[in-house]
Amino acid sequence: MIDAHDAYCPIGSAEEMLHAGDPEVLIAGPAGTGKTLACLYKLYIIAAALPGARLLMVRKTRASCTESILVTWETQVVPSGSPILRGAQRMNRHSYRFPNGSEVVVGGMDNSDRIMSTEYDLIYVAEATELSEEDWDKLTTRLGRRTLLAYHQILGDCNPNSPTHWLKQRCDRGACRMVHSTHQDNPLLYADGDWTDVGRSYLDRLSNLAGARRERLLYGRWVAAEGVVYDEWEPATHLVKRFAIPVHWTKVCAIDFGYTNPFVCLWGALDEDKRLYIYRYIYMSRRLVEDHARQIQALTMSEKISAIVADHDAEDAATLKRYGVPCRPARKEIRTGIELVQQRLRRQPDGRPRLFVLEDSLAEVDHDLVEAGDPWTMEQEFDMYIWPTPTPSGVLREVPVDRHNHAMDALRYMVRWCDGARATETKIRPARTTRRRDALRSH
Repeated sequence: MIDAHDAYCPIGSAEEMLHAGDPEVLIAGPAGTGKTLACLYKLYIIAAALPGARLLMVRKTRASCTESILVTWETQVVPSGSPILRGAQRMNRHSYRFPNGSEVVVGGMDNSDRIMSTEYDLIYVAEATELSEEDWDKLTTRLGRRTLLAYHQILGDCNPNSPTHWLKQRCDRGACRMVHSTHQDNPLLYADGDWTDVGRSYLDRLSNLAGARRERLLYGRWVAAEGVVYDEWEPATHLVKRFAIPVHWTKVCAIDFGYTNPFVCLWGALDEDKRLYIYRYIYMSRRLVEDHARQIQALTMSEKISAIVADHDAEDAATLKRYGVPCRPARKEIRTGIELVQQRLRRQPDGRPRLFVLEDSLAEVDHDLVEAGDPWTMEQEFDMYIWPTPTPSGVLREVPVDRHNHAMDALRYMVRWCDGARATETKIRPARTTRRRDALRSH
């Protein structure tokens, strides 16, 4: 029914998905198998072939589309110089209009009113595991009455998650067709019956992952994260829509230093009931502390910060202070901090927890971490912060695995402060040394 774009030759699961006409389709598998590229080509092919088609590409939040699927769409799918690329930049783009009258709309479930007021021939959901089943069901109501395609379809892609995830359960009971992708489906990784140099290098990186993340991203298995520290974490509960943080709420920052490993800075706010909301964070590797200081200043602007608590690295702390971001040593007791975070994640008698993360709180994507297959958001770390396996003698260790825990460490520091001693306001200011050095660099 669909002829592939001249520049794209789908194989394996990609070809199966392109020709699938089921009402609900999910293409799932390891990282790097070409799932997103194949789904975006299906959108492009339909829009180019059927005048007047109306299609939707959507993620949990609109902002997350800008540096993910829209980059792939504009650089790898849409031909260079195409008239549909004219107009607004990716960040502000609402849709792509084709000369034949077709339109591909871009949206997020965080502002669903904009995309739920019309109907579509096909809906593509990127990173479908981010959505709740309620989100998915809402989207299906936007299909059904248009007749340009021989079928109506909601199509999603994802890496595997927990075997109890609603998407896996939906596929298991036959409500959604699952197409299983493999690394051999990506010709950049596997060609002419053998792995390419790029493929060998990529699989080596995935092989270095540990636990459930290795099983999911290397082998494509739907497995639970054994020994996860914060099994209370539920994205559908703790990840909430963005809202303007009231000026009078108490605000605090927490920092975990790093260079090869990510540097993390969290911004949190306490409401009147002392519930904590993480509303902004930096998660960035291979950047100098002085540059982090400038970004912290720029992001904080005129906000009043009650305290900045940080890891015990005297040199890095001194650099932050010199560049206008004074901080104090965090209280780092690991077990105490973990227990306090667990208490905040648990639902209280009113049904709500005492710790939330606002959607799209990441200040900037670290593409090196993405390319390496490492976690690049705070949310991903919740699923990777695990207890070590028991020793051969059966002894359980008291401290979690010291890997992929940078945001988790910063979160412990913040919660320890919020549930312990308070401090007077800390002013983040442009440092005189910063201006002086910048002036010298300009000459």
